[in-house]
Amino acid sequence: MTRNVGQQRSSVARKAAGRTAAALAAGLALVMGAAGAAHAAPAAGVRAETGCDTSPAAGSATAARTAAQESAEAPAPAATGTAAQKVSYSVTSQLPIGLWSPSSVTLRTPVTKGKVRLDVTSKGFSTDSLSVQRFDSRTKRWLDLDTAPGGGSWPTRGVFTFPVTAKGASAAHPHTVALRLQDLDRPGTLSVTASVEDGRGHTYRAPARTTTATRPQVTVGGWKNGTVLERGGDAREVTVTVKNTTNRAYPSLAASYFAYGAGASHALTPKDLVLSQYRTGQGWVRVPLLAGGCDPGMSARLLPAVKGPLAPGAVAVYRLKVAVAGSAPRDVTTADAGVTVANGDMSFFSQALPFTVRAPKAA
Repeated sequence: MTRNVGQQRSSVARKAAGRTAAALAAGLALVMGAAGAAHAAPAAGVRAETGCDTSPAAGSATAARTAAQESAEAPAPAATGTAAQKVSYSVTSQLPIGLWSPSSVTLRTPVTKGKVRLDVTSKGFSTDSLSVQRFDSRTKRWLDLDTAPGGGSWPTRGVFTFPVTAKGASAAHPHTVALRLQDLDRPGTLSVTASVEDGRGHTYRAPARTTTATRPQVTVGGWKNGTVLERGGDAREVTVTVKNTTNRAYPSLAASYFAYGAGASHALTPKDLVLSQYRTGQGWVRVPLLAGGCDPGMSARLLPAVKGPLAPGAVAVYRLKVAVAGSAPRDVTTADAGVTVANGDMSFFSQALPFTVRAPKAA
């Protein structure tokens, strides 16, 4: 995620950006809440669980873990490393944000009531934004690893552990534990050093492995700082372009628009804004905005820009128009708005698109 991520936290604004950061957080909450209300079957692996007292990112992170724990699909990772290594570790070259990425630990020495430890070091994002799970072959569920809290408000080192018993592990019969990782914050690099305590007083370490947290490239064009919309006036266009620059397909690409505006006595409601999206062969199509359940904001899940997964190298384009209806309350003169892009309900990009509301010019 690009904002506070429950256990996954990232510091963003200073005073000048405080209002924008708050608007984005509120917008993400609106988006998640609307998605939960309007889409009965969100993407596999994620459920919207955001409530009035829950940060949107925390809700997404919790939803990701809960849905993941319920997955019954058993992975079958191959043994990694060499026969001479007592323990070895593997991870994919990229960790696309919004997707789980496979990883594994292979043991070639007997372990009785031992412990596997992953020491992680990050650059570009906090280790508190990293989620790691192991597949439990007995229960057929993904389980969170135990974590040691990082130091400070922006930790770049962390520790993940889990218990293990593999009495028959050897060079001839390696024992492999399936893992998976996900960075929920922002791009960067991650180094992981795995070790195992065999329960008999020995500790073995694997060579460190490094991977890169990535996300699709998103650009927003056509919306300038200081954009002014007149009540009952012309709409302004904005284009959101998503290019999948990662090495993995995004199976459930989704984008949303959110807005919030309040004056001394009134607030904007869905009837006060007109959101349209361009559809090939149809032209401009009205996209209904849904009121937020916890505050007077609104959001809309945009119509799909691609059919099926967004493959590596593929591009999705969302063309939007936003207008203020003539019925909008006169005491509302500014509005915080923005767009988010996600895989299912797991956002990996958001940008503020604020605007000023003015009365129509006299004829």
